[in-house]
Amino acid sequence: MSVFERVAAIGVVPVIALDDARHALPLADALAEGGLRVIEVTFRTSAAVDTIRQIAQHRAEMLVGAGTVLNEAQADAAKAAGAMFALSPGIDRQVLDHAAQIGLPFAPGIMTPSDLQIALRAECKLVKFFPAMAAGGLTMLKNIAGPYLHTGIGFNPTGGVTRDNLTDWLGYARVRAVGGTWIATSADIAAENWEKIRSNAAEAADLVRKARG
Repeated sequence: MSVFERVAAIGVVPVIALDDARHALPLADALAEGGLRVIEVTFRTSAAVDTIRQIAQHRAEMLVGAGTVLNEAQADAAKAAGAMFALSPGIDRQVLDHAAQIGLPFAPGIMTPSDLQIALRAECKLVKFFPAMAAGGLTMLKNIAGPYLHTGIGFNPTGGVTRDNLTDWLGYARVRAVGGTWIATSADIAAENWEKIRSNAAEAADLVRKARG
C-alpha cells in the first residue's frame, strides 16, 4: 500500500500545531491508543521539525506527515526529519516538482477546477480540499470533482470538518480521509489532556467505521 492508501484506510488525519516538541510522543501515544495511527504536524510553529523527527524515530507505527508545507526548504526539512508525506493549503507547481524529486508524497490544497488540473498534471493521487466548509462544503466538492472522477483522484477535506459532519464527508467515495483539528486542540495539548485526546481519537475512529459500514 502507498502511504496515502494507508492514510485512507484510517480515514481521519489529526491536524496538529504543536508549540512544544516535548509533547510529541505523549500526543502520538494518545492518538494511537485511540485508534488513529496518523498525524499531520503543521509547519505553523518552530517545533514542527523536532516533533516530526521524534515521532518518526520513536513511534514507527505512526504515519507522520508534515502540513502547511509552503516551499522547497520546508519540504526538504520535513523529508529529512522523517515525514512520510506532506500537505499544503494551496498549490504550487515548483513545490510539487521538488517534492517529487526528493521522493516525498505530496497532497496540495485545491479549491477550484483549475487547481485540480494543476494537481493532476503533477500526477498527484490525493489533494486537500481546503478550506472545505468555507469553500462550499460537500456540495461544492462534488461539483468540482464531477468532471474528474475518471482520473481516480482522491480528496482530503480539511477546514471546518468536525465530529458532527465527518460521516457526511466520508459518505462520498472520493473522500479518502478528512483532516480534523478538533481531535487534539492546542489547548488540550498544552494542558496535557491526553485522556481527552485519546477519547476524541477513539470517537473519530468509531465514526469512520460507522460511515464505511
